Amino acid sequence: MDLETLKLLADPLRAQIITLLARESLCVCHIVEETGAQQTNVSNHLRALRRAKLVETEPSGRYVYYRLRPEVIEGVAAQLNKLARAAARSDIQKRPCP
Repeated sequence: MDLETLKLLADPLRAQIITLLARESLCVCHIVEETGAQQTNVSNHLRALRRAKLVETEPSGRYVYYRLRPEVIEGVAAQLNKLARAAARSDIQKRPCP
């Protein structure tokens, strides 16, 4: 399980940024406008998302556009689906207490 990615996605502002980027590529100024967060805060969150390879950048003149990397989200979703399928098995055993 990719716990570091799940931790990143659990932050409310990062989750909002990811949701916005799922719809379109945006620059920091657009994300600030959409979220109402401070530019420094947005930039710090984008840096964390970029380090985790959840987003990628594309320079465009003076601006840098951020785009979601769907394959990373799909990988996390696949891990969660595998966990859900394992938990849904009808043959799960109870471990006896000592």
